Amino acid sequence: MRFITAPEIEIALDQKSLIEALRRAFRMGASARPYQAPLRNRFYIENVHADPTILLNMPSWQVDGDLGIKMVTVNTGNPAKGLPMVQGVYLFLDAGTGKVRGILEAEMITVKRTAAASALASSYLSRSDASRLLIVGAGALARHFIDAHRAVRPISDVLVWNRTPKRAEELVAKYRLQVDASVLNSIGVTDDLEAAVSGADIVTCITASSEPVIFGDWVREGTHVDLVGAFSPDSRESDDALVQKARIFVDTRTGALAEAGDLIIPMNKGLITEDDVAADLFDLTQGERDGRRFYEQITLFKNCGSAIEDLVAARLAYQRT
Repeated sequence: MRFITAPEIEIALDQKSLIEALRRAFRMGASARPYQAPLRNRFYIENVHADPTILLNMPSWQVDGDLGIKMVTVNTGNPAKGLPMVQGVYLFLDAGTGKVRGILEAEMITVKRTAAASALASSYLSRSDASRLLIVGAGALARHFIDAHRAVRPISDVLVWNRTPKRAEELVAKYRLQVDASVLNSIGVTDDLEAAVSGADIVTCITASSEPVIFGDWVREGTHVDLVGAFSPDSRESDDALVQKARIFVDTRTGALAEAGDLIIPMNKGLITEDDVAADLFDLTQGERDGRRFYEQITLFKNCGSAIEDLVAARLAYQRT
C-alpha cells in the first residue's frame, strides 16, 4: 500500500490527460461495466467555538475494477485560519478483493477533478473561440480552473474577482510566474464584477457564497457560465433570471437535482422544471444530447462534483506515481 501526497498528485494530473480520462469514464455510462456512484453522505458537525464542519463520504466503483472512497471535511472558516477549506483522504482499493492499494491526499484530487469536470463540460458548451475567462473567487480551486479552461479553449485573457481583493492579487501574481506570457496575453484583477461578467466569454464562479453572485442581467449572449461553489439545496451563486435565460447542464442529474440550490431554489418557485436540465456529462460525452446549439446561446453548467470523477483522478494519479 502506498501513500500519495498532494505534490505528487499535482505533478501526475495534468489537465489535458485528466479531462480525457473523465470523458472516457462518462462515456462508459452506457457500457456493460458503468461506473457506480451513489449520492454522497453528508453530516453537519456543530462546533461551539468555530464554524460548523461538513463531513462528506463519497464512494464510487466499477464492477471487476477499482473502488474508491473519499472522506473530506469542508469548513468555510478555515481559510481565515490559514487552513484549506477542504481536507481529507482518498482510499483507493481493488473492487474484486477489497484490498487497499493506496491512500491519497484528497484535497488535490478534489481540486484537480473539479476543474477538469468543468473544462470537460466547457468543451461541449462554451464557444470554440472563447478567449476571455473570468474567475470569480480566488480560493484553492482558482488556479486549477484557469489551467483547465486553457486546456480546452484558446484562453488569452483572464480576470479574477474576489470579495477580498488581496487574495485575487496574490493569485494573479503567482500565476504570472508559472505561465509563459506568449500563451496568455493578460491576467489581472478586477473590482467591477458586473462589467467583468458582461465582457467574459466564460464565467467560472467558485465562491463560498450562499446568495447569488452572478446575475442574469449581467450575462451577455454567447456566454458560458460555470457554477461550482454552492453544493447544498439552500445555497446558490446565480439568480433566477440567469437560470431562466440559459440552457442548463449538470455533471450528473441525480446529484444536481438532489443538491444544487442553483436549480432547486428556482424549481421550488415554479420558475424552471427538471425538464429544463438539457443534459448531464453522460449525455454530452455519449452524444445523446446537443451541447451549445448556436453562437449567441447562453449556457450554464452546474458542477456539483461526482465520486466518479474522484475515482478516475485517483486511478490516474496512482498509475503515474
